[in-house]
Amino acid sequence: MNVNMSWVEIDRICQEKADAEEDFRRELERKERPLRSSAAPLSDDQLLAKLRELGLDVDRDGVERLCEGALSAEEVADPIVKKLNLTNDMKGDWIWIILCALWQRWWPDRPCLELLDDKVQAGYDKNAENNPHAAAVAWLDAWADVLRLCDATGISSITEFDDRFPMTQFLFNWSQDLAMALEDARPDNEETGQALIDFCEESLRRFPDEDQSLTETRRRALGGAHFDAGMTGKAEELFGSWLKADPGWGFGWIGWADCYLPWGGRAADFGRAEEILQRGYRVPRVRDRDIIAERLREVCENTDRPDEARQYGEQAERLRQKPLHPAAGQAPPPPGPTARRVKVGRNDPCPCGSGKKYKKCCL
Repeated sequence: MNVNMSWVEIDRICQEKADAEEDFRRELERKERPLRSSAAPLSDDQLLAKLRELGLDVDRDGVERLCEGALSAEEVADPIVKKLNLTNDMKGDWIWIILCALWQRWWPDRPCLELLDDKVQAGYDKNAENNPHAAAVAWLDAWADVLRLCDATGISSITEFDDRFPMTQFLFNWSQDLAMALEDARPDNEETGQALIDFCEESLRRFPDEDQSLTETRRRALGGAHFDAGMTGKAEELFGSWLKADPGWGFGWIGWADCYLPWGGRAADFGRAEEILQRGYRVPRVRDRDIIAERLREVCENTDRPDEARQYGEQAERLRQKPLHPAAGQAPPPPGPTARRVKVGRNDPCPCGSGKKYKKCCL
């Protein structure tokens, strides 16, 4: 993946720093370094006049012709800045800033990198306010732009998208946050359940050869969303087909079993959950066997079987201390002396290694 930063990302970083640090803001003013916010108080005519001052003599029709077919203001501005020999002049930043501002005013429904980045950031602002529904709405709008940009470019992978459109937040990251926001908003808004199904299905269809962990996360969310929408048979069919193709997918067994555990207000069916978990636990070389053991421990605790719960807890601890992939067909060692086990809190890092909080991942 390329490490080049887009102009919109650089501008956003500078704006946040200027808002937080008075000295930095004054330094920008001293150097006459404009930001996108510098264009906000200016009218369309004033922005066009500023373009002419910089050597670009265009009217509205001229700007329209320059931007026709473009997918970002940056790709329009870059060759103009070079042609006008403004590459090393901070005043040249005005070319891109003005094009961004006019694009937003004149063609707000035409997707481009800069407006997409704004929508993604708006979602994070809402998420920071603990408003997952508003965050999901903003991110679904951004997702629609992603699909339109993929259609325009023929992009078929998230990695390729992040290379072509380097935003402040990579699509790889914020698309996962979108799925979590939809899951969080689902109990209060039934429409978000269908939106989650649509998002996961479209993502899996558009990006079939994506990172394995991302694909598995999408599938798990899709199966759970069908279950929560009352389509139990569909959820069973999906998990069954995925695990038939890859029985070693530990979190597939966990996600399937979670449909029958009382997480997020679901009705508990501990017997069905245990049946699924036991099937996964018995698969040779199953991935994340220790997490399956932890789930079995929780099932036993919730069904008043403390001795079995203790044994599964000990087994999980032993598995965590062993290589991830024991020899094919090797059975887990029998339970031994009780090991000290630390309970994972809802706000602690998830033990699956995703980097997300436990309550946002495997709880």
